[in-house]
Amino acid sequence: MTLREYQKFPYRLDSCVWEVTLQCCFRCTYCGSSGGKARPNELSTEECDDVSRQLAEMGCRRVSLIGGEVFMRKDWESIVYGLTSRGVRACIITNGFTMTQQIIQSLKKLDVESVAVSIDGPEDVHDAFRQKGSYKRAISALEVLTQNGIHTSVISALRADNAPRIEEFYGILKEYPIFAWQIQACSPMGNAAENGVDVRFDAGRVIRFVAERANDRAERTFYIGIADNIGYYTPEENMIRGVRGFTFSGCSAGLTSLGIDSVGNVRGCESMYDPRFNEGNLREKPLIDIWTGDNAFAYNRKFSEEMLTGRCRDCPLGHICAGGCRSYNWFTAGGLYENILCARQDGGMSN
Repeated sequence: MTLREYQKFPYRLDSCVWEVTLQCCFRCTYCGSSGGKARPNELSTEECDDVSRQLAEMGCRRVSLIGGEVFMRKDWESIVYGLTSRGVRACIITNGFTMTQQIIQSLKKLDVESVAVSIDGPEDVHDAFRQKGSYKRAISALEVLTQNGIHTSVISALRADNAPRIEEFYGILKEYPIFAWQIQACSPMGNAAENGVDVRFDAGRVIRFVAERANDRAERTFYIGIADNIGYYTPEENMIRGVRGFTFSGCSAGLTSLGIDSVGNVRGCESMYDPRFNEGNLREKPLIDIWTGDNAFAYNRKFSEEMLTGRCRDCPLGHICAGGCRSYNWFTAGGLYENILCARQDGGMSN
């Protein structure tokens, strides 16, 4: 398909999560991508620049760069420049461990839109699944990023061990001038599955906590948003997605968003970490051809209510949320169309 023909294509690419390397300074107990060592034959600098060109030509507005650890790629600045110089907004997700003044200056020069630091909770919780001292380094990264005027947020993946301490962690984060805190469910994939990490928690309690903070404008100093794998459509729905009035309208994988891994595999969502969800590889086919393939991303593009399973099948709002997060569904329920963290009917207790 030509770019001109793409202008009339019903599914237009808006955002992308791009895993630029699996190399990482940690090998976290719950890491869904099993980061640590770089994959053999990761995309070269030149190949990454071509990926950036293709994303820009297709009108992708924002790319979130993830790892592994992005800053452990020696050419990370070239990758970011390939995006920002073409008008694509670039965000970086980091564990904060390798943050230096040189990185800070590069982030400012490259006009990165924001940096998100992954922090799991209070110090003992964070260090337990990473390594001793990692919490202090992450907090230090928060401090230096915000002091240098870089838009900074925090991302936390909830599990059985840290979800009950969410209010305690909120009290810690209030001490820092971050602009947002994203809360998501830890998915039982990669290291989390291999290590038997308990990912169950009371989603209803988390939803109520976030809704209460949204109402408390005098106390809240930053946006708090729940990611797409927790929900859905409880009475608090229009207060928990980070911006008042925004509600979840179904998984966007392959509809407006996609994921790319460090060797060029393309899938609807970078959290759909299973080879069966690979739609193609950028070394073999242009992105526009993968995106516009006849049967591409069929699990979403050809979705119908009849595909819903379990409790979602009988839900009156199933046609809206479409069963929730495809990735979380796959790794928790073994299917795509039922979400066990739906808090609408049972208070949100994941079993």
